[in-house]
Amino acid sequence: MRVVASTPTTGGLYRLDQLIAAGARRSLWLTDAYFVGTTLYVQALKSAAIGGVDVRLLVPGAASDVPFVRSLSRAGYRPLLEAGVRVFEWNGPMLHAKTAVADSRWARVGSTNLNLTSWIGNWELDVAVRDEPFAAAMEQIYLQDLSQATEVVLTAQRDVRVRNPVEPRPRPPLAGGTRSSGRRAVAGALGIGSVVSASVTNHRVLGPAEARVMASVGVVLLALTGIIVQWPKVLAIPVAVMLGWVALALLVRSVTLNLRRKRARRVGRGGAANRRSSWWSSS
Repeated sequence: MRVVASTPTTGGLYRLDQLIAAGARRSLWLTDAYFVGTTLYVQALKSAAIGGVDVRLLVPGAASDVPFVRSLSRAGYRPLLEAGVRVFEWNGPMLHAKTAVADSRWARVGSTNLNLTSWIGNWELDVAVRDEPFAAAMEQIYLQDLSQATEVVLTAQRDVRVRNPVEPRPRPPLAGGTRSSGRRAVAGALGIGSVVSASVTNHRVLGPAEARVMASVGVVLLALTGIIVQWPKVLAIPVAVMLGWVALALLVRSVTLNLRRKRARRVGRGGAANRRSSWWSSS
């Protein structure tokens, strides 16, 4: 068993998850509460599925406590489904598990979600276990969970559809979860760029799940356009402040790097002088 303690900007588990996706040979079963996969990770899952690996993803259904993240998760189903990844939505109350089981030998359990904020921006704690009895037990639990889930499939028209949906009544968010839900919403917002880019460039087929995201972004942009036209200073002042802050940050960073380089040169010259002195002394 290995303990993986992630801190912001380290990305240790992000690399591990990609490594496991690349190394799986027979199966990779994932459960996640707030799935918004990065392009690299989605490509790793797609490659595994295309290569014959039984890749499955179990995510929350209608009871998700952050509906916006659920919409972004659904917007990312299509490339996974087209590659052969099987996607399931949990029919019970909010699903908060974060697990992975690979090849009936390796398993992961912890706090890290499959999204960039959790991988890169948070303090997380997971355990990775290489033990066949433990992995077998995890697989049995996973199969039991799938019996309470609904599989998402592509129709003949290539639309994303839920097969035989059994939608429970959504549960209200737990008290005290505003801060964590806000973080997850920010993490989910990372997927908006992909949908907007696809809608503008038309480089991939979009479906009903993406339509909801595009409509939301369109309404927000129209509202901002109206505000800017009516009150230009509403945009001008924040932009000026932001540009000034970026300019100061760049200048400070430039000065810091120059000072560091000069200090390194002085140290290097001193070291070279010491080496020459030592050589002459030994001669």
